[in-house]
Amino acid sequence: MYSRFQLAKKYVQYYLSASNGKGHGIHSPFVFNFIIKVLNDKKKYSAYSLIELQRKALLKNSNLIEVEDFGAGSSIIKSNKRMVSAIASTSLKSKKYAQLLFRIVNYYQPATIVELGTSFGITSSYLASGNVKGQVYTCEGSSSIAAIAQNNFTKFGLQNIHLIKGDFASTLSPLLKKLKEVDLAFVDGHHQKKSTLDYFNLLLDHSKSSSILIFDDIHWSAGMEEAWAAIKAHSSVTLTIDLFFIGIVFINPNFKIPQHFSIRF
Repeated sequence: MYSRFQLAKKYVQYYLSASNGKGHGIHSPFVFNFIIKVLNDKKKYSAYSLIELQRKALLKNSNLIEVEDFGAGSSIIKSNKRMVSAIASTSLKSKKYAQLLFRIVNYYQPATIVELGTSFGITSSYLASGNVKGQVYTCEGSSSIAAIAQNNFTKFGLQNIHLIKGDFASTLSPLLKKLKEVDLAFVDGHHQKKSTLDYFNLLLDHSKSSSILIFDDIHWSAGMEEAWAAIKAHSSVTLTIDLFFIGIVFINPNFKIPQHFSIRF
């Protein structure tokens, strides 16, 4: 992965070159609507406060748990016996981006949502709250982390989340065969080029004309940047939005000419 200095330098480059995030100069009506109605939606949804209270509780939780790590691993936490608060501080998607995922689901109303990387279920809960009539299938490799996530889902009263435990390599393919089609996917695990592209291709096989695929940490390392470049270049990808910390892919044949945007957020 990139060092903090390298990442900061890349962020400055992104910020200086990206669109201003207000919709000025954006000629695509679809992207303009995304900026105005999703990216810049300032409404305080009721789900926000409840989920953020639980995030605060996790950040104060000093319990030690055994963690199985199937992915690229943590650059900060090396031991497999970890404190809940330490995991929460490094693995949970920030409030800003987690709430953006809620708004994406709330606006586009995907019926079938797949998440790779449940962690403690904060992002899963935002995804599920965005469309309570939809179904969220979230995959987590570590059984101890999954147990805490399940407790959170129960606490929130969310009954539209299905937690799948086990390594993505063995759980994702059978899940997708069962679901047949995926409306939205959030890939937040195995931050490696090959794994990311493998998941992209699997999800693409089960996408439809309105599917949305979201990839976390697309600038986390040289390998992740290469994966993002390959995804953007794929013939099925007609629109992408780079928000630096996440990349959003729209599979929509109505966009005849591929368009790629970097937008400040």
